[in-house]
Amino acid sequence: MAPAVVEPDQQATPSPPGGKVNSKHVDLSIFPDGIKTSGQHDPIYDQIAPYSAFPKAIPTTAPTYWEAPDYAGNPSLWQHPLSSEELASLSAAADDFMAQDLPLTAISPANFRLTQPFKEALASMRNELLNGKGFLLYKGFPVNDWGVHKSGVAYFGLGSHLGLPVSQNGKGHILGHVKDLGDDAGAEETRIYRTTARQFFHADECDIVGLLCLARAMEGGESDISSSHRVWNVLQQERPDVAELLAQPIWYFDRKGEVSKGQAEWIRAPVYYLETAADGKEQRVYSKWDPYYVRSLTRYSDKGVIPPLSAAQLEAIDVLEVTCQRVALHMVLEVGDIQFVANSHVFHARTAYTDHAPYTGKPRRHLMRLWLATSEDEGGWRLPFPDSKERKRGGIQVDDQAPAAKLDAD
Repeated sequence: MAPAVVEPDQQATPSPPGGKVNSKHVDLSIFPDGIKTSGQHDPIYDQIAPYSAFPKAIPTTAPTYWEAPDYAGNPSLWQHPLSSEELASLSAAADDFMAQDLPLTAISPANFRLTQPFKEALASMRNELLNGKGFLLYKGFPVNDWGVHKSGVAYFGLGSHLGLPVSQNGKGHILGHVKDLGDDAGAEETRIYRTTARQFFHADECDIVGLLCLARAMEGGESDISSSHRVWNVLQQERPDVAELLAQPIWYFDRKGEVSKGQAEWIRAPVYYLETAADGKEQRVYSKWDPYYVRSLTRYSDKGVIPPLSAAQLEAIDVLEVTCQRVALHMVLEVGDIQFVANSHVFHARTAYTDHAPYTGKPRRHLMRLWLATSEDEGGWRLPFPDSKERKRGGIQVDDQAPAAKLDAD
């Protein structure tokens, strides 16, 4: 049976985004809100729990555990059609923000003012993302009526009530775009979201990822999500050797050349972690994974700079992908759908796709993307990383690259 929605009064309610800015000095002429995306970091290795400390099975009654059949035939459990009142609130907030003539990067809950009932509903949804099943789909966002500009403002504003936007690439994009730009999917430093290639199951470098569908592909580009807790249990039952391998910090993740001065071109980390210890609090199983970032480092392993993937690791990659596929919930994002997924305990993927030919006059597949941070002090998971308490933890930050929020891909 599917678990009930985790309401804020059942667990500690995460504080809404806002409040005290971290004490790190940043250049306010580059980062006007005083908060810089933390970027990618190696874990704190002595805080990584050994495999022996992991649960052999995550309870099926845990709020974060789910199985696809519980939701496949019950869309009301995970789909939320935006009401006329909620759309009116979004529209008024977007119009008011645009009238202030502020840059899109300046959006915050303070200047994107929603009605109190909608704010309360978003707080509940935020809690469900962080502490419940970890996914939801808003439906009925009027992108065709509002156009790209207003849609971008309203979407960004909505997201700001769930978390703080972090940079998604070396260009500082905090409003990103999933769109084919003709990049070579086989090139080691290519980011796959800029191609039509299949994306295998993975988790992004943020706490919550949001995708707003502006245009669908002619064929393909469909979405799948899997509970990483369900995957963990299957691995424990069928391939505990793979589970143990995934819990070891022997995996090298490519930074795809998006590095600050002095940083290595990779991160060494596990795939599965335990939350760091805290008095009286459960240590949940956390996951961080992207096979593209693991497989693309041959330019260094071929030279002996880092170890090549072992036969056992290559098998583990395949086993993890196949297991995710077996337990996946499939969905198709229609125009006007917004998917939010918690990267802490949900993997997501997409099928390869084919766009409409230019002569048809139909738009290419286009999703607006948000990467949102929910720090440890604001209700996010306790992570064994040095930036766990930073307000814009995670993301990809190259030196002092300024944040950018453009309305199309570049």
